[in-house]
Amino acid sequence: MPITHLDDEGRAHMVDVSDKPVTAREAIAQATVHLGPVAAKAVRDGAVKKGDVLAVAQVAGVMAAKSTSTIIPLCHPLPLSGVALRFTWEGDDLNVVATVRTTGQTGVEMEALTAVTVAALTVYDMVKALERGIRIGNVGLLHKSGGQTGDWHAAGAPNL
Repeated sequence: MPITHLDDEGRAHMVDVSDKPVTAREAIAQATVHLGPVAAKAVRDGAVKKGDVLAVAQVAGVMAAKSTSTIIPLCHPLPLSGVALRFTWEGDDLNVVATVRTTGQTGVEMEALTAVTVAALTVYDMVKALERGIRIGNVGLLHKSGGQTGDWHAAGAPNL
C-alpha cells in the first residue's frame, strides 16, 4: 500500500511511521539565488550593511531545518543529528546546498529543502535594497539515502 497523506475518508493526516525501521537517513538539497553584479559583489566583499549575509543565511537554514514540522503541516518532528549548509558561487549566482541527517523512521528531505529555501530567502532579504530583480530558483532535492527506498540521486546532480 503506498504511503499517502489522506486517510480512508479522504482527510489529510500525518502518516503513521511507527512500523517503519529506524535507519540512518540523509538528504541533500540545493537552491540558487540569482543575484545581480552589485549585490553579488557586496556579499562577496562583506559590504552589506545588514551584516555577514552568508553567516546569517547559514543560521537561518539550520533553524529552518529544525522547525520544518512546525511550518509544513504533515511533516513529522525529527531529532536531527546534523544540518550543514555550504555556499558556492557561479558568476553572480549563489548556490546554497544543505545536508541534513537523522536516524529515524522517516526521511529528512523536507528539512533539507526547507533549509535551502529559507537560507535563500534570507540572502534575498539582506540584499534586496541593493538590487532589483534578484530571483530564487533551482530548488530541489539532489540526494537521499536511508529508509525502505534506499539511495536516490538526482539525474545530472554532482556526486555528493
